[in-house]
Amino acid sequence: MTPPAHRAPRPERDAAPPLPAIDTLQAEHRAMLEHMTRFDDLVAHLLEDGADDRARELAAAVRDHFDLHARAHHAEEERVVFPPLLASADAELVHDVRRLQQDHGWLEQDWIEIGPQLDAVARGQAGCDLALLREALPVFRSLYEEHIALEEVRVYPRARQHHEAQTAADRARGETCG
Repeated sequence: MTPPAHRAPRPERDAAPPLPAIDTLQAEHRAMLEHMTRFDDLVAHLLEDGADDRARELAAAVRDHFDLHARAHHAEEERVVFPPLLASADAELVHDVRRLQQDHGWLEQDWIEIGPQLDAVARGQAGCDLALLREALPVFRSLYEEHIALEEVRVYPRARQHHEAQTAADRARGETCG
């Protein structure tokens, strides 16, 4: 298909990745909150029963979820969901997305401190700093809960609207050009 004479041809480029289904991202949020509850259970268990087999099991589950799934979730948002929203003329939306990006950085900083502690418990090694876990957990939990609420209440609905509008525009361009 040749472009109209009044418009310069556009260069070839890689296809944009599809927007992850917001429902999938929200399901991942539920899993994060469930693992946060496991984290609570782990700290309580460590205080009461020490680093036994149950503690190792809980620590491994929490470590694996946040180390793998939560990090991948954040990377997907940064790569696919946030960029078109940052290009918005809506200053409040851009502010919210920038806040979420800052949250991702803070959550990563928290994880760099927490992760090795959970890894030590999961591996049955001595050296877990229980005081650190007790202090870090409420901060980590609070930030995740606020972050998820902002995404689900204000940002994801706008991402869905943007995606639907873009899809409709793409479809309309295809119909007028076909």
